[in-house]
Amino acid sequence: MAVLDLGALFGSLSRLPDVEADNLHAFDATDKLLLETAVDFCSPDSRIVVIGDRYGALTLGTLAGLGVGHVRVHQDLFTGRLALQRNARGTLGEGRYSPHELGRELLEDAELVLLQLPKSLAELEEIADAVARFAAPGAVLLAGGRVKHMSVGMNSVLEKYFASVQPQLARQKSRVLIARDPKRILSEPPFPVVEPLPELGITVSAQGAVFAGARLDIGTRYLLTFLDRMPEASRVVDLGCGTGILATMIARKQPKAQVIATDQSAAAVASARGTALASGLAGRITVLHDDAMSSLPASSVDLILLNPPFHLGASVHAGAGLKMIEAAARVLAPGGELWTVYNSHLQYRPTLERFVGPTSEEGRNPKFTVTRSKKS
Repeated sequence: MAVLDLGALFGSLSRLPDVEADNLHAFDATDKLLLETAVDFCSPDSRIVVIGDRYGALTLGTLAGLGVGHVRVHQDLFTGRLALQRNARGTLGEGRYSPHELGRELLEDAELVLLQLPKSLAELEEIADAVARFAAPGAVLLAGGRVKHMSVGMNSVLEKYFASVQPQLARQKSRVLIARDPKRILSEPPFPVVEPLPELGITVSAQGAVFAGARLDIGTRYLLTFLDRMPEASRVVDLGCGTGILATMIARKQPKAQVIATDQSAAAVASARGTALASGLAGRITVLHDDAMSSLPASSVDLILLNPPFHLGASVHAGAGLKMIEAAARVLAPGGELWTVYNSHLQYRPTLERFVGPTSEEGRNPKFTVTRSKKS
């Protein structure tokens, strides 16, 4: 296996505009291992696709380390797309990659696919199906991840779509799975999953990468019990919307409100659009692919609903939630309200008080707390 000199490139990468912290990095050992493995599978003329590149390490490493002229890229997260753009401007990568959504345009005739393994098997299946469906016959998928986050279930998913799946020896606590010879796919794509949610009387659409799939997660379920106590609003945002359940329910509850659902995940945005359409509310809900409401004007919203994540990738970190709270403080109009549900151990209330305004605890169960914060 070749050893590439990527230290200078990787050292120059930034996570911005995503959260930065001492324990959060713009690259990991898996990026390097994937690129070193790829040396034996490509030439400068190879048609290469990169999927799941978090901040640009894989894309820019392919261009700089493998000498490839152009790369097609799919990133689910809006912050990752912005980070890649920013990092490419500081290297030789600007103009040498093209972003695409997961599908034919991304993968048609691809010979080699580099993948940072996702956390969920559903997301992996959606990707594996797309590669097998659209890539060139004989294409190779190199799927890499941190050993502690990999499972035999990942091998099983890939074996459904490839004739051969070979796990490689681990290096620096990372491992690559080599999947060869995509199988011919005759069935319909497995995603989105569209299922009724009888307890709410709506239909949910879920792409493979979206949190909780087509189910109702327990934090959202708890926040929904407070809908009757939320004020009537002219403009409402479901921040970090996921499949759009909160947006759909508030649109039904407040038929005069303009409802916006926004998420940094492209899969969540597609899911929320599908949920709104399947529930007969497509004309009432605007769905935005955005980073913490950066495209919305300050003081422009009356009500925000927030069920913040507490994971960044594989790391447990409150930074994502803090960023969303700061964004809510900017976008809320004076007197507007932020309703937040969060794991009680995160103790967000002092932060809500500091950035948004007076905050009251509206409810607590064994796992979650619901607060109401009024913009000062």
